[in-house]
Amino acid sequence: MTLLRIAVTGASGFVGGAVATALASAGHEVLGFGRRPGGWSHPRGTYLQRDLVHDAIPEINDVNVIVHAAALADDWADWHEAFDANVRTTGRLAGLAAHARLVHISSASVYDPFEPNVLAAESDSLPKRYMNAYGATKAIAERIAALHPNAIMLRPHAVYGPGDTTLLPRVESRIRLGTLALPGGGRSLHTVTHIDTMVEAVELSLQSTVTGPVNVGDAEPVAIGEFIADALAAKGRGVRIASVPVGGALAVASRAEGLAKLTGSTPSTTRYAVAQIGRERTLDLTRAHDLLGLTRRQPSLAFLAA
Repeated sequence: MTLLRIAVTGASGFVGGAVATALASAGHEVLGFGRRPGGWSHPRGTYLQRDLVHDAIPEINDVNVIVHAAALADDWADWHEAFDANVRTTGRLAGLAAHARLVHISSASVYDPFEPNVLAAESDSLPKRYMNAYGATKAIAERIAALHPNAIMLRPHAVYGPGDTTLLPRVESRIRLGTLALPGGGRSLHTVTHIDTMVEAVELSLQSTVTGPVNVGDAEPVAIGEFIADALAAKGRGVRIASVPVGGALAVASRAEGLAKLTGSTPSTTRYAVAQIGRERTLDLTRAHDLLGLTRRQPSLAFLAA
């Protein structure tokens, strides 16, 4: 294995931090960038607090690889904030480091949010409209990354695992009196992505010749409600899944969004959240397995039981 000098953006976050730690532990020299002071540390790594939109970042001039994991992953983000965080940073990094390999952490949210995604493939045409700024700006960022001469764009869905600060915590906050109401009862199939799967995809991408978008996920899809219930049970928190009609939930979310726009507040739920849970979101992983060599890892909640 050739040891590399690697810049990892978003190192103070869940995915970026796990990637930076794994790469540094493998012997690479890692420069971790983040917005929070002291957001990441490792004996073989250096953490740099930087605003990737405005600050000078001369440190990336001599890196071999940039792993761009920094993003504003908020389904009610302001358009301008999302554009700065997801689009402008990508364009800046791609322009400043044309000499380096660019591993861009994208998202399966670039696929059509209005329709089920059934084994969505990288060759599928992306939609012309999105439900929120997150999906729209991640799609724009992908197009910018694609202009880089040596870029791969990884598209995970529902990343989970040790250190998760978003997926399961958000679900837990919705439990009321031991009951979790899910659109369609959580019966829709989803490709989920263990953080180990995500890290391996990045590691395989460092010196691979594969370019363009690549879906990333665990080998078999799960019924998302059952997966959530099992995850909570592994944490010692039993929950009953209640079913609400997807159409009704979308209508409620639409009204909540309208009220939030009038009051300048955050809606109690969003159409994006309902559509993500209530409709199938499965990915075609052929490129990841056959071209990138990603392990066919099964979904696992062992880390919660431990």
